[in-house]
Amino acid sequence: MKISNRAQNATAEGAFEVLAKAKALEREKGIRVIHLEIGEPDFATPKGIIDTCKAALDRGETHYTPAAGIPELREAVASYVSKTRHMDVDSSNVLISAGGKLLIFSTCMAFLEEGDEAIYPDPGYPPYKSAIKLAGGKPVPLPLQEEDEYRIDIDLLAKLITPKTRLIILNSPQNPTGGILQADDLEKIAKVILPSNAVVFSDEIYSHLIYTQEPHISIATMPGMRDRTIIMDGWSKTYAMTGWRLAYGIIPDEFMIPMTKIINNTVSCTSPFIQFAGINALNGNNPEIAMMYHEFKSRRDLITTLINDIPGMKMMKPNGAFYAYPNVKEVLKKTGLSSKGLAEHLLYEAGVACLGGSVFGDTGEGYLRFSYANSADNLQEAMRRIKQVFVKDFGL
Repeated sequence: MKISNRAQNATAEGAFEVLAKAKALEREKGIRVIHLEIGEPDFATPKGIIDTCKAALDRGETHYTPAAGIPELREAVASYVSKTRHMDVDSSNVLISAGGKLLIFSTCMAFLEEGDEAIYPDPGYPPYKSAIKLAGGKPVPLPLQEEDEYRIDIDLLAKLITPKTRLIILNSPQNPTGGILQADDLEKIAKVILPSNAVVFSDEIYSHLIYTQEPHISIATMPGMRDRTIIMDGWSKTYAMTGWRLAYGIIPDEFMIPMTKIINNTVSCTSPFIQFAGINALNGNNPEIAMMYHEFKSRRDLITTLINDIPGMKMMKPNGAFYAYPNVKEVLKKTGLSSKGLAEHLLYEAGVACLGGSVFGDTGEGYLRFSYANSADNLQEAMRRIKQVFVKDFGL
């Protein structure tokens, strides 16, 4: 029996592969691994959100809902996005999804025919490339460079756009680099995209996790971009709700029916009791959310200091998300290891689980990614172990 090329070419997300190895190491060797590989808040979901979910279950909210989501949640999202993006959003343009990956996949399925080109950031979230390929599209990487603070090279973007370009994926704040696209960047990007036939997918899942004075800005607010931009955001990162699988898209009128059909034909709908929990997250009085934000910011400052104190590692302070993305090219040159090989060495020799930058694309070679969604004590211990290995094994 033959497996389709699409299925064979699909790639598993590297963080989950490393997690499996780390769990096996803990189970079989009894080693205490410090987990900095998974992009998941280490906090519990706020109690008010959980209580709202329980109440929804108790009153029988356990059946099908409209594919686009329950009206109450769509209205709450429209109100929230209108306030946070300073743009008028109607609930009819809100599409509720069982997680952000489903929206990425649904967008690729909706806009890509066989051979159509889709531009995505490199380094970038691995499911972008995988979803493009699953939909039959041709992935076109857009390199992001450290010297540009991981902001987009406008001239390069312009060169990559061709008559075959149907989709352009943006991500700000960015995984894995923590980089942010500023208003000036977005204005220039919009001007380059407008003459094309491309739809923009703007992944804004880390929109609440910005540590600079600049507010989050969506490219959808730039002139001419509203009707060709799909905004994706959700609950996983801001509200510590990764396992709940809840996200939303802000979809232009023209795209809403086909996008909803894809949701309908894949998951039917998102669980209703989880949707009611989402309303509480947006509207509820959950002081834990502010606490989590301030803790992430504090950890960002801590891990930046710790990394820059390790010989062979250097990193600019990330402006958003909860990832540290240090340059380790000096270590790789000295050892002959790849970034993935270095990450594996640190797992088995230091008991620290992290990701090689190449997991996020070819431009990621020469870097590591640490998730600092872990306690300050664990971050300090992880960097102490890494420094010890660098000295003992590599003579740094």
